[in-house]
Amino acid sequence: MLAQIVLFDGFDPLDVIAPYEVLGAGGAVAGGALTVELVSAEGPREVPGGLGMLTLRATAALDPERADLVLVPGAAGRISDDGGADTVPAVLGRSLETPLPGLLKAACDRPGVTMTTVCGGSMVLAMAGLITGRRATTHHMGLDALAAAGVHAIDARVVDDGDLVTGAGVTSGLDLALHLLERELGPRIAHEVEKLFSHERRGTVWSARGTAPVLEGLPA
Repeated sequence: MLAQIVLFDGFDPLDVIAPYEVLGAGGAVAGGALTVELVSAEGPREVPGGLGMLTLRATAALDPERADLVLVPGAAGRISDDGGADTVPAVLGRSLETPLPGLLKAACDRPGVTMTTVCGGSMVLAMAGLITGRRATTHHMGLDALAAAGVHAIDARVVDDGDLVTGAGVTSGLDLALHLLERELGPRIAHEVEKLFSHERRGTVWSARGTAPVLEGLPA
C-alpha cells in the first residue's frame, strides 16, 4: 500500500510530519505493508512551509495511478480575514492555481483510493469542488466555511466517510493516521504504533454507521 502526502507552498508542517511518522512507523511494524512518500503536484522539489517555518523535500510527483492513499495537509499562515498574502485562506487558495486540483480529482475518481486530509486540507478539496455533499471536518475555525462550500461539516476529531477520511485541527493528524492504520492494517499495528509514540488517541471517530442519536429531552 502506498500513501502519498502532498506538499504545496505554505503547507502546515505538523499536518505533514505527524501522519508521515505514524504511517511510516505503521508500515515498518507491519513488515513493509505500507510505504509513505512526500510528493508535490510538480514533482521532486524543495517545498517551503507556511510562515517560513520549515522546508521539506518532495521526492516524487503526486501520482493518482500509484497512490492507494492520498493525504492533503492544511496551510500555516496568519489567522485573519484581511485578505493578506500569507493568511491561511490565501495560501489554500493559491494551491488551487497549480496542477494540484486536477491531480486530486483524478485520485478521487479512481476506485480504491482513500482521500484523507488534516486541518485545512479538507478546504482544498472543498474549494476544488471535489467533496460536495460529503461528510468531513476541519479546524474548528473553518467549519462554517467548509459548510458554505457545500460539505456536511462535522465537529469531530476524525470523520470517516468511507473513501474520505478527514481530521480536524493540526494535532488531529496523529489520531487520523492511527485510525487509518487500524482501518487498513489492523488494531494490533495501530496499538503498537500508539505505544511507540506514547500517544493515546483522542475523541471518537465519527462515521454514519450505527443508530442516530435522539437529543430531545436531554439536559442542556
